[in-house]
Amino acid sequence: MSIANQLESNFSAQRSWSLRRQLGIPNNKKLWVCACMDERLPVDEALGIHSDDGDAHVFRNAGGLITDDAIRSAMLTCQFFGTEEIVVLNHTECGMMSSTGEELVAILEERGIGLDGAGIDPTLPELELPAGALARWIRTFDDVDEICRQQVAHLRNHPLIPSHVKISGWVWEVENRRLRPAGERLSQRVNTKEEMGTTHVGHHETLGAA
Repeated sequence: MSIANQLESNFSAQRSWSLRRQLGIPNNKKLWVCACMDERLPVDEALGIHSDDGDAHVFRNAGGLITDDAIRSAMLTCQFFGTEEIVVLNHTECGMMSSTGEELVAILEERGIGLDGAGIDPTLPELELPAGALARWIRTFDDVDEICRQQVAHLRNHPLIPSHVKISGWVWEVENRRLRPAGERLSQRVNTKEEMGTTHVGHHETLGAA
């Protein structure tokens, strides 16, 4: 390839990168990720992608939850930016399981922070939380697998998300840096006879899987 051709090719790639939205070019994987903001959750490593190089649109918040702003971002990327797949990414030992909304609200009140009528969008003052709703808005949870499944269901049932978009939920185990589907806790199926479900010692199918 001549120098001129190489330079033209380089500039064409630069143009496609710089003008992606104007040219209607989706991200490389046509992927939107909703992930927790926790510093122990390495989105690229978990999913095997390179988001900084254009593989995905990544949205992060406390808990990796489908909030109003998450819906806004998911709607835009799926309806207008060519995204065809969504991954919800939660993780073990999430800080959102360490307390309840009511406990956090009590702490805020002890700090003298006024909570009634708190605005949730500085550009839309008409959107405000009714009295007593802040604890629910914080959205703590008790089970990471269950909350991951709930977020997937929220997206699948939302009218702003196209029905053809593939949606899945995964849990990153911070203790061993491995990814698993929501609800597939392999570590709870390998430690005891009861967990393994073995009933016939010596049975070919039982020992054959060992």
